[in-house]
Amino acid sequence: MSGMRFMPKGYGGERRDPDRVKRDGWRDQGVLAVSVDDERLSWPEKELVRQLGDRLYGPRPGEPNAPDP
Repeated sequence: MSGMRFMPKGYGGERRDPDRVKRDGWRDQGVLAVSVDDERLSWPEKELVRQLGDRLYGPRPGEPNAPDP
């Protein structure tokens, strides 16, 4: 056997770096993935991210008003 080998989708080739995946997700699908610890965000922006996350998914473990695990 020579030449071609079968590779299932997602295997082989180049992997996109995580920031590229997030950027493409925002541009292509309107999905925003951001960390509250992202150094590119100002303090008010980080607070907004926290508020949105709490509103949509509830508080993170270890934060005030978080439910007990």
